[in-house]
Amino acid sequence: MEITLATREVDGFSVIEVTGEVDVHTAPELDAKLTEIISGGSNKLIVDLSQVKFLDSTGLGVLVKALKHVREHDGSLSVVTATERISKVFRITGLDAAIGLYDDVDEAVRA
Repeated sequence: MEITLATREVDGFSVIEVTGEVDVHTAPELDAKLTEIISGGSNKLIVDLSQVKFLDSTGLGVLVKALKHVREHDGSLSVVTATERISKVFRITGLDAAIGLYDDVDEAVRA
């Protein structure tokens, strides 16, 4: 199981594009990247999970941790979920109430 992470800036937001599966084995990489970005001063994040095939509770925990850190600095964290499978994970856990879910990066930026 592998994960690929790419970052870019869009209208003042740091966008982290994630490809692959986010699970107990790969979540630490995502956590390290999010921590690096937040520590670097960015507090407006969009995590693009549109190319993620699987997301488990470990991955959700990483996102919740990042959300907590950006909120401490009056920031925001949004998630792009292009598949029903990933969106459903957020709805089942109730995290869709805390984290904005969007169909694409442009929509997340406009929100």
